[in-house]
Amino acid sequence: MCPATTDLKILVTGSQGYIGAPLVRFLKDRGYKNITGLDAGYYVDGLLYDVPGATDVSYIQKDIRSLTVGDLEAFDAVIHLAELSNDPLGMHNEANTYAINHEGSVQLAERSKEAGVQRFIYTSSCSAYGIQNGESIKTETSPLIPQTAYAKCKVLVERDVSALADDSFVPTFLRNATAYGPSPRMRFDIVLNNLAGLAWTTGVIRMTSDGTPWRPLVHVEDICRAIACTLEAPADAVRGQVFNVGDSDENYQIREIASIVADVFPGCTLSIGDGGEDDNRSYRVSFSKIHETLPAFRCKHTVEDGAVQLRDVFETIDLSRERFEFRAFTRLKQLQHLIDTHQIDDAYFRQTVPEAGR
Repeated sequence: MCPATTDLKILVTGSQGYIGAPLVRFLKDRGYKNITGLDAGYYVDGLLYDVPGATDVSYIQKDIRSLTVGDLEAFDAVIHLAELSNDPLGMHNEANTYAINHEGSVQLAERSKEAGVQRFIYTSSCSAYGIQNGESIKTETSPLIPQTAYAKCKVLVERDVSALADDSFVPTFLRNATAYGPSPRMRFDIVLNNLAGLAWTTGVIRMTSDGTPWRPLVHVEDICRAIACTLEAPADAVRGQVFNVGDSDENYQIREIASIVADVFPGCTLSIGDGGEDDNRSYRVSFSKIHETLPAFRCKHTVEDGAVQLRDVFETIDLSRERFEFRAFTRLKQLQHLIDTHQIDDAYFRQTVPEAGR
């Protein structure tokens, strides 16, 4: 790490989210002193456990679509996480998904550039690859075949924001594998976390499908590490670049993930069906580029490590099934709650403001 980078003034959008909360803590532990969080506050009541000091940073309660150039002038770097996260949520209202994830993200990048922000790190997704389509391993130059509004927006943002790159503005795109692992702002609607929660609260993982599709997985802390390494890399190494984030050894079929989780949780039984998948997404990904370009980045966790961590957290907090199924840990459930209780309007703008960091 270059010591001078720790003086950067950093804005983390989505700072109250699944990745954002541990990222703020990770950057603080790495020596960064000037971090500001920004979040619309959709998930502030989804706190699985508390980490002292994790949210002890300056915090702005605001929708990214409402940010002005003036709001951004104080920052040297923007790390952009704040979007509607995951495919089911993105399909709930595709018009809003495009308005927030595509148009809102591009607008944020444009205003960041106008405000003099130098680094813009965008968390994209390997879901942009969509389906295998005959190619055994996906690289950053592989054709993108996004299957959902969420993934299509990722592709559009990469296209539009990369066009803004110049000597003074350095955007970088991190195509994260499917995340897993514990976070104070937990998500139980992603594959490993969901399977671990089922194993702990029910003792059963029952798959109706044959679990043959492939997914690359990456620990949430390793995503944080990739973001930090990108922030600290020479501008010429990352300007306009796309990096898959993960490890090439961490490509799994869904049934392999289920088997690992079942082995980690004592007494858990696993059954795998013989039906096909409703979800046609399947892709294996190469992560050679990020390791070659950013030699300081290495994944420190495996899927088995993550399952063990989750088991230990669940034991420590005595996770109940009711808590596991709480709406705020599943993105689509929480969004529907906000709509039903009139906390967001038809365009998903906040109508009532919750207490931050609850």
